[in-house]
Amino acid sequence: MSSRSKSWFRAPRASVAALLTCLGCASGSSAVSSRPSSPEAPSMKSSPSRPELVARLVARHGEAHRARIERGVAQVAALWREEDGDLEAFVTEYFIPDEAALDATLARLEQAFEQLDGHLNEVGRELRRPTDLDLGPLLPVDALLAAYDPSAHVTEDLFRAKVGFVALLNFPLTTLAERMEQGPGYTRRQWAEVRLTGRFSSRVPAEVRQEATRASAAADLYIAEYNLWMHHLVDAQGRRLFPKGMRLISHWNLRDELKSRYADPDGVAKQRMIIQVMSRIVTQTIPAAVIDNPRVDWDPFTNTVKAAPAEEVEADAPQRPVGVDGAREDDVRYAKLLAHFHAARKQDPYVPVAPTAIARSFELARELPEARVKALLEQVLTSPLVPRVAKVIEQRLGRKLEPQELWYAGFKANATRPEAELDALTRKRYPNAEAYARDMPRLLQGLGFSKEKATFLAEHIRVDPARGAGHAMQAARRGDFPRLRTRVGPGGMDYKGYNIAVHEMGHNVEQVFSLYNVDHTLLAGVPNNAFTEALAFVFQARDMELLGMAKPDAASERERVLNDFWQTWEIAGVALVDIAVWHWMYEHPDATPASLREAVVRIAQETWDRYYAPVLGGQGTPLLGIYSHMISYPLYLADYPLGHLIAFQIEEHLQKSGKLGAEFERMASQGALTPDVWMTKATGAPVSAEPLLHATEKALGQ
Repeated sequence: MSSRSKSWFRAPRASVAALLTCLGCASGSSAVSSRPSSPEAPSMKSSPSRPELVARLVARHGEAHRARIERGVAQVAALWREEDGDLEAFVTEYFIPDEAALDATLARLEQAFEQLDGHLNEVGRELRRPTDLDLGPLLPVDALLAAYDPSAHVTEDLFRAKVGFVALLNFPLTTLAERMEQGPGYTRRQWAEVRLTGRFSSRVPAEVRQEATRASAAADLYIAEYNLWMHHLVDAQGRRLFPKGMRLISHWNLRDELKSRYADPDGVAKQRMIIQVMSRIVTQTIPAAVIDNPRVDWDPFTNTVKAAPAEEVEADAPQRPVGVDGAREDDVRYAKLLAHFHAARKQDPYVPVAPTAIARSFELARELPEARVKALLEQVLTSPLVPRVAKVIEQRLGRKLEPQELWYAGFKANATRPEAELDALTRKRYPNAEAYARDMPRLLQGLGFSKEKATFLAEHIRVDPARGAGHAMQAARRGDFPRLRTRVGPGGMDYKGYNIAVHEMGHNVEQVFSLYNVDHTLLAGVPNNAFTEALAFVFQARDMELLGMAKPDAASERERVLNDFWQTWEIAGVALVDIAVWHWMYEHPDATPASLREAVVRIAQETWDRYYAPVLGGQGTPLLGIYSHMISYPLYLADYPLGHLIAFQIEEHLQKSGKLGAEFERMASQGALTPDVWMTKATGAPVSAEPLLHATEKALGQ
């Protein structure tokens, strides 16, 4: 997962100083149907077009400038406040009629914002360092530092300094509809102008932005420390199904452990236990005492907790209170989600073009309308190909499918290899994060980059041990370096950590190219998070090949197609749950954590029963609510199925070209265009589910 800029005013820089959202204005088509009253924004002194002011400027600069003057004055007036001073004096002094001066102003602002964004990104990264990285016990002050956003005041400060108004007066602020219609014909200079003004499309007060940062930091830390000691899960007979010392984070490691058990003769029992654990987390019936506690044993089926025998406790187990009363977690999970919602609602009045977090997520961050995204997801979810692929899985397993097959991994190259074998290999090769960093030039050459390019990329990426599951953190200025974070245990990097590292390396390579290779740093990045996920999937799909354990052929290509289809089907429903939960919160703004829990469970169950129960059974399971992104990265999940669809289109193009390294670089270097423009330039066609569906039908017929 990429950690890209949380400021949704910039499409290219969507995470953790640098995750989720971005640029521009909107057509408003994804706003919720019934929007509750929100906190009022401060009064703004706004005028329509100021005809008399426009007339004076036209008289001064000539009729040829009328259209630019009318547009610029209107854009400034929309955000001008009484305390900003004399609007007429400002526009008279700062309207730029000369083309050469316009070019110089654009270049100067581009240079300034690269440095401003870049250094603030570095400061934020350093403040989050203890909470993001596995550097030992946290100090009480670390959570407070992580919650501080050094960039919270920047936009308002730039408005007060009139810099934002200079941009709005002299360069065009476009709507999503305009960008989608006219974008294919934009020059690179026009795209840079669009991204410049996009960052000033709204004026959210610093204290409101800071509250969102605090909610995000608290949720991130909560998820980063949500671990389960698997040796201390017991069944009705008191058996321990998992090895001593196995500590898995929810949901990422739990899911990956489940997927790894398809090669295990006793895997079904382990998978069923993990499914039960996941359900307990979603319903918040999990006992609080068992979270990250190796000193208690827990039967997730009966939900009983007892002190673990001394001989079963790991030698290096941290000290934890035993707490065997079985008291549940008490909806902490949903309190964190509500904190995100309340912080988002406070931003709503300041963004009239996208007045909900949902609208900002689709119209501003993804630059794809919600209706179109949901239609793409439902096209996959309701495809008649689903039961046909499910039948293939059922034949391979030799049994009726169960809910855990949501994460069936039998199409992957590592499906027949025991997890222990892969763990031994990766731990030996990567005893620490530094060993992975040293091996990156070889890995990148194995992916098709030249020796020189692989060296350049490796020199521009830093590798760190993650406290959580892992992420990639971008750089925002040339001269700084993206960070690759993955979990590295005491015994070295296990296969799960390695698999995540290869994925994050894909993000990092994109981040290097999309910063260092673009002609305008205002265009740095990719259209949205789905695109960086897609490019990361391209790397991740080759993780076994990079270990020297798989070679592509016709059979493996068929397996790749079926795997991509099944993964897209899996995450599409999860994304719909995430979206529906946010609609519910807007419809119930006074919800409590308990009522939100009930709603999430109900939405997850209804979505499961509609799309998944006919294939996998498990009527009424809340399993689709397990994804940690719902808590730490709200409204992010739709980027994964979109990323799978985009990745598949990219893979099809790469196979035709046969030049992964050169084509990856060309595509990533386009910068932050709108999704369909980027995709058409990259592969020859806009974003679509059709290539994956057609290829799946062909694979099933082989």
